[in-house]
Amino acid sequence: MVTMRDVARQAGVSIATVSFLLNDTKPVTAATRARIEQAMTELGYRRNVVARALASRRTHIIAMAYPALDHRFGFSAAEFFTSAADAARKQDYHLVLWPVGNDGMELRELVGQGLVDGVVLMEVQLEDPRIGILQKTETPFAMIGRTTELAGLSHVDIDFDTTVESAIGHLHGLGHRKLVLVSGDLTDPRFHNYGPYVRTEAAYRRIAAEYGVQVVVLECADTTRAGQEAAARLMREHPDTTAVLVLNEYAGLGVASGLNRLGYDVPAEISILALLMAPETAALSDPELTIMRTPGPELGQLGTEALIRQLEGADPLPPQLVAADLLPGATIAPPRRGKTHPKARVKSGR
Repeated sequence: MVTMRDVARQAGVSIATVSFLLNDTKPVTAATRARIEQAMTELGYRRNVVARALASRRTHIIAMAYPALDHRFGFSAAEFFTSAADAARKQDYHLVLWPVGNDGMELRELVGQGLVDGVVLMEVQLEDPRIGILQKTETPFAMIGRTTELAGLSHVDIDFDTTVESAIGHLHGLGHRKLVLVSGDLTDPRFHNYGPYVRTEAAYRRIAAEYGVQVVVLECADTTRAGQEAAARLMREHPDTTAVLVLNEYAGLGVASGLNRLGYDVPAEISILALLMAPETAALSDPELTIMRTPGPELGQLGTEALIRQLEGADPLPPQLVAADLLPGATIAPPRRGKTHPKARVKSGR
C-alpha cells in the first residue's frame, strides 16, 4: 500500500508538505504541488477523502440541486451536469447530483448533515424557498437562474431577452409575421413561479409587439404528447400561423411530430424554431429542428466556478447572462403564400 511517506520520498519533500497539500491546511507552491501530484500519479496513490475532510473541516464535495421530480431530464440538463462536474474536477472538487424538490425540505436535511461544502442551485423559481434555507444554514451557494430579488446572490443565467430577440428577429427577417409561442404551463402549480417560463413569455410578448407581429401564447407541458396536442390546437385555432417558437425540449419534438402527423410540410408550410434545446435533442426530429442552442456547457461551468470562488475566498464571479445562439437545422424557411396543403386540411378536419 502506497503511503504519504512514499509520496514524500518520491517528490523530494517532507511528509508534512504532502499532508498540507492533501488536507488543504496550508498553501503549497505550484512547483511543489506539481511534483507531489506527479509522484502520486506515478505511485498510484489514492487520497483518503474522509481523512482529508476531518483534517480540513471541508469535504471538497459540492452538490448540484436539481428538482428531478418536477423537471424532466434531457440532453440540455445533462450538459449542465457534465460541464459543472468537469469544472469542479479541475478545481480539485467533486460534484454530486442531488435530485431534491423545490420546496427545500430535503435540501434542509441534506445540508444539515455537512455532506458538502456548498450547493449549486438549478431550475430556480422567482421566489425560491431553497434560498432562505441555504442562507439560514450559512451554506455557500450559487444559482444557475435568477430570483426576483438578487441583491447579494451569486448567479449566472440564460439571457432570455437577447435569446428571444434573436429568434424573433431571425424569423421576421425571413418574412414571418404570424408567430406563436408554445410556452411552458404557468397554470401548473409547480411552474407558476418558474423563472425561464416567466422570463421567456414576457420577452416574447414585448419583442413580438415591438416587431409588429402576431402575439399568441399557447401553454404546454414539457412532454412529447403535450407538444403534439399543442400542434393540433395551434393549427385549429390559429391556422394562419407561419412560424412557431417552442420553449420546452420534449414539447418541441412533439410539436414537430404533431404537425407532420397533421400533414403539414415543415418548413414549407410552417416553420419551427425550438428555444433552448441541445443539438442532440434537435437531431431526434425529422426534419432536424432549428434551435436556439441552450448555453448549458457555459452556465454549468460558470455556476460551479462562482461557488468554488466563494469556498476558496477568491474574488466573486460577477453575475453573468449568456444568450442562446441560433443553430441551423431544417425546420425554418421563408413563409409560403397561398392555400393550406390539402392533406393538412383533410387530416385536421378543416
